[in-house]
Amino acid sequence: MSLIKAFPGLRPVAGRADDVVAPPYDVMNEAEARAMVEGRPWSFLHISRPEVDLPEGTDPYAPEVYAKGRENLDRMVAEGVLAREHKPSYYVYRLTMGDHVQTGLMAVASVEAYDQDRIKKHEFTRPVKEDDRVRNIDTLNAQTGPVFLVYPATQVIDRILAETAQSRQDMDVTAADGVRHELWVLSDENKVKTLTEAFDALDALYVADGHHRSAAASRVAATRKAANPGHTGEESYNYFLSVIFPHDQMQILDYNRVVKDLNGLSPEEFVSRIGAAFDIQPSDEPVKPARSGEYGMYLGNQWYRLNIKPERIPQDDPVARLDVSLLQDNLIAPLLGIEDPRTDTRIDFVGGIRGLGELEKRVNSGDWAVAFSLYPTTMEALMAVADAGEVMPPKSTWFEPKLADGLVSHVLD
Repeated sequence: MSLIKAFPGLRPVAGRADDVVAPPYDVMNEAEARAMVEGRPWSFLHISRPEVDLPEGTDPYAPEVYAKGRENLDRMVAEGVLAREHKPSYYVYRLTMGDHVQTGLMAVASVEAYDQDRIKKHEFTRPVKEDDRVRNIDTLNAQTGPVFLVYPATQVIDRILAETAQSRQDMDVTAADGVRHELWVLSDENKVKTLTEAFDALDALYVADGHHRSAAASRVAATRKAANPGHTGEESYNYFLSVIFPHDQMQILDYNRVVKDLNGLSPEEFVSRIGAAFDIQPSDEPVKPARSGEYGMYLGNQWYRLNIKPERIPQDDPVARLDVSLLQDNLIAPLLGIEDPRTDTRIDFVGGIRGLGELEKRVNSGDWAVAFSLYPTTMEALMAVADAGEVMPPKSTWFEPKLADGLVSHVLD
């Protein structure tokens, strides 16, 4: 079984991409989704967030929600808004966000490789979200949200993607957030074969984002395999929709922290105790860390620069030496008393896309006592954790730009 393969994608017909393409289903709440579909009858949100077409307050996990998504998908196909490719193809996908450009390959990836950990994970999944994606795939009989994968940059793959992206696009959409999404259909059999063989030669792929979608695809495949006495391994359910980017083009932003209180300490006591593990200096400017081991802290209208003491960095543990782990293990847990950031409501997480001003705003509101800015986790650090079979701490990575929904879907025959 190939690590990846081409597939006949279901995508907007010419001239309809602007009407269809939507943000990922999980980056907005229901109210925001309802606002986004106003005046947009063909938005993919009618498929990915079908509760927008049902009464407010409808349980998003109710059977009628999934059924409505299937109804909307069938309607968009019947009305000629979406159509399926005539032959198996790869799709070159380019994202442009300001000065940042990344070019990857949309393909379907092997569930077997995922199950055997050749497609490596770095996060735990939540059962309720995984169950939701299983019901979504089963009801639609399609995978509509791509899993964001990463491959170690490889010259032959990078070259074919770059060459393809020099031709005229088959889709070109600039979303409301200013991110440009370009797509090229790659159906040349020689190039398809070369790419397939180049990916097969790789040791591993890595899940960057989409752990619930990939886990759900694995569960759906297992169920359908068990129900199919003629199973061969080549059925479409044995693969899941993916976009695969080279590791050296990834943009990971900082994922910052805010905490409700100082765990009974006065600001002076708190600052004093930080000195056991960190060198700390006041700063006249907001602190955006410039390297690993450096942190910013905003407390009482004052910024501080924190540097972890070298002896506190474990060199032989890819998880414990992450910046998020060093802050958690040397400050947030011992001083602020937050042992489990997954469940403790005294801590919240702020994506770096919001900037340092959001940290100041949170603390200045009086609802939060202290904020920390972090250096972004690197792709190399993520891959080291996955290679070790370990799991990243919660909220370690914030990938930008986000993939769009509705560009290409994978129908399960």
